Amino acid sequence: MTVNLVKMAVGARGPAHLAQIQADRLRQAENMDIRHITRHAPRRASELLDGGSIYWVIRGFIRMRQLILGVERLVNAEARPSCALVLDPMLVKVELRALKAFQGWRYLETQKAPPDNVAPENAGNGMPRELAMELKALGLL
Repeated sequence: MTVNLVKMAVGARGPAHLAQIQADRLRQAENMDIRHITRHAPRRASELLDGGSIYWVIRGFIRMRQLILGVERLVNAEARPSCALVLDPMLVKVELRALKAFQGWRYLETQKAPPDNVAPENAGNGMPRELAMELKALGLL
């Protein structure tokens, strides 16, 4: 059964900024993989590798996802165990979903994951999606 991860994109100001951060890291990488290093390895790695993605939370909303291609156990510079999540370079926009801040990462069951966003940015009411979602979260829409 496939499972996903959800993680805060700390420091990313928006989807384009996350893409730029990853492009910069890719240029500096020796192995030409996009990797996200975590302190702990996921216990459900086999389920992640069965088509799972990492869903990125940026400024209070799940906004994007990336397919997880690999999970590699490492030892960091301080000789402590760590883990590299090898990610597909393609960032896929998803329907915005509000999510409060948390530390680390959390599992996200596939049926609870937001679907990919196929609608234009300001579909429906004529205002940008992000603004509409924020107003809806505040109970104003």
